[in-house]
Amino acid sequence: MAPDGKVYLSWLEPVDSSFALKFSVFESGNWSAPRPIRTGRDFFVNWADFPSIEVLGGGNGKLAAHWLQRTGKGTYAYGVRISMSSDGGRTWGAPIRPHTDTSNTEHGFVSLWRDGNALGAVWLDGRKYNKEGHSPSNEMMLASASFNSDGRVSSGEKILDERVCDCCQTSAAMTAAGPIIVYRDRSPDEIRDIYVVRRIEGVRGPRKWTEPVPVHNDGWKIAACPVNGPAVDAKGNDVVVAWFTAANDSARVKLAFSRNAGVTFEAPIRIDGGRPAGRVDVALMPDGSALVSWIERIGGDTAVVRARRVHRTGTSSAPMTIATSSAARASGFPRMAIAGGHVMFAWTEPGRPSWVRVARLALADIR
Repeated sequence: MAPDGKVYLSWLEPVDSSFALKFSVFESGNWSAPRPIRTGRDFFVNWADFPSIEVLGGGNGKLAAHWLQRTGKGTYAYGVRISMSSDGGRTWGAPIRPHTDTSNTEHGFVSLWRDGNALGAVWLDGRKYNKEGHSPSNEMMLASASFNSDGRVSSGEKILDERVCDCCQTSAAMTAAGPIIVYRDRSPDEIRDIYVVRRIEGVRGPRKWTEPVPVHNDGWKIAACPVNGPAVDAKGNDVVVAWFTAANDSARVKLAFSRNAGVTFEAPIRIDGGRPAGRVDVALMPDGSALVSWIERIGGDTAVVRARRVHRTGTSSAPMTIATSSAARASGFPRMAIAGGHVMFAWTEPGRPSWVRVARLALADIR
């Protein structure tokens, strides 16, 4: 979502024997005609690791978009590319590679955030991988870098965590104290709980990243990646994180609030209906409550996209069904944004062909 309340939506769609990365803008009650960002045959297309678009500050038409691009013949040989636009997306600059590593290994699960007129990026980095495929002996890392609006590096690459879950999405938000990143960690004994790192804006010294700490110790031990990352939103010092866990063989979607920009979190609140598939998103509402969305199984592969308003006290609205969906991979990861007194939902409707669907709901109707 842009600072002026416009909502941006990006997606990949097949075009002949290639793919096109496109975007559309919702303003004044309508979606704009789709505009292309890039077309090519070298996209790495994955159900869980998808492109994104971010609006930079200043209201001057500056945008940034990211995608994944193949770098070799191996299944997991791909890297991150970021392109910027200074004219509202009519034209796009030459792609930037945020990571210094050029090995033919995984680099993905990117989150972008707006830092004034600058851009922050965080991603999972696979430079420690030395062979095709996944192995317990190989490790993914969490890395970050920042760029000016013209694409120049403003803060060089920094490794934030040396060992993280292989293929769970990251999420980022900007607090009054600086950016906050949430992701799924991976301990030496395969505990894969949700962790957070924050960038501290030094008053007299340089900016620095904090050491990783858990949002909550669920204790989920799993010797594989669940492909089910967390989501974060922030306004001022208020932060909310939503995530999926199956600790103790009990699938749950949880939510936790912070009042101090993510330094500490309150006790988590369970919000699912008993059979969650996860794939969460979260947004803070004007009154400080949170709107969380997730996929809930209702039988076989059939599922629904649900949303629920949750207050800090733990009270919540009844769950709302936004759309019928599927628990299959093709249903993807639903997303939402709050703007102009409404919440916009977007999700994938699987099929041949598949579709991107959107729905809009007035915040006043979420009680």
